[in-house]
Amino acid sequence: MSDKQDLIIVGGGPAGLACAIEASRRDLKFQLLEKGCVVNSIYHFPIDMTFFTTGELLEIGDVPMIVAADKPGRAEGLQYYRRVAQHFNLPVRDYERVTSVDRQEDGFQVKSRHRRGEEFVYFCKRVIVATGYYDNPNFMGIPGEDLPKVSHYYTECHPYHRKKVAVIGGKNSAAQIALDLFRNASAEVTLIHRDEKLSSHVKYWILPDINNRIKRGEVTAYFSSEVREIREQEIVVSTPEGEKVLENDFVFTMTGYHPDVDFLRQMGIKVDSQTCIPEHDPDTLETNVAGIYLAGAIVSGKMTNRIFIENGRFHGEQMFRHWDQQDRQTMSV
Repeated sequence: MSDKQDLIIVGGGPAGLACAIEASRRDLKFQLLEKGCVVNSIYHFPIDMTFFTTGELLEIGDVPMIVAADKPGRAEGLQYYRRVAQHFNLPVRDYERVTSVDRQEDGFQVKSRHRRGEEFVYFCKRVIVATGYYDNPNFMGIPGEDLPKVSHYYTECHPYHRKKVAVIGGKNSAAQIALDLFRNASAEVTLIHRDEKLSSHVKYWILPDINNRIKRGEVTAYFSSEVREIREQEIVVSTPEGEKVLENDFVFTMTGYHPDVDFLRQMGIKVDSQTCIPEHDPDTLETNVAGIYLAGAIVSGKMTNRIFIENGRFHGEQMFRHWDQQDRQTMSV
């Protein structure tokens, strides 16, 4: 596919879909390229996950999200976003990974590769990057982190029935995983966190639950501690009381995620080395590369508690208002 497009959207999460809806409403010629399935990050959430917010705050394109409970679960979210993509007949090309975005004299050349191996080239006037961060975990850089028993993602508790499981981290994901493993898999759970206590951002109904489990000894917790090495049947933990070697079957490293910095820099976008925040105009969401824009969680870099579906879903409206103004100015010249 090499004909000229008005726009290429990279990333098929809620923010990318919301941008696609805005483009569709303006009768733009565009493609949405997603390396996995639609809302791929939500698909990889824990099976029994419940969203923190109500359904109406997850809606895009003025399409109501109808759910049975106050807060939708993962399955309801997936069903909703599938329905939205179908309702607007969005040109989603899933399982197609963007490999490069290069400036041309009159726009951009976007190259991609489908999982079957086919390669495609697109030419477009503008590019929206809405790739989020969930596919890029923060590694600790310790021996054994690449062992098969180590995972940066959690799906369900069943495979860990009565196993010795270490959960590294102190935010929402770590707390919820520890509780699920203890309560539903009878696992021997050890929670390891480098700070003195769990994050204050842990959901208000989760925090007292996990703290009570720790207080009663049902979940073992090591605070102000760090895992130094992961072995086949053990982990080595540095604690305030000294180094401890713990028997271990599985490890979940809930150490956060970050944007694909290499991909951003390949496009010429400047990225802060500490925060991973791409350089952009907060009003227009245009990056330092004219014609390339950001949408969704990627705007906040490593500061993942700043942008959620609830506010990222409006980024499309924000940048399209800017484009409408640009186009009106161009027509009046």
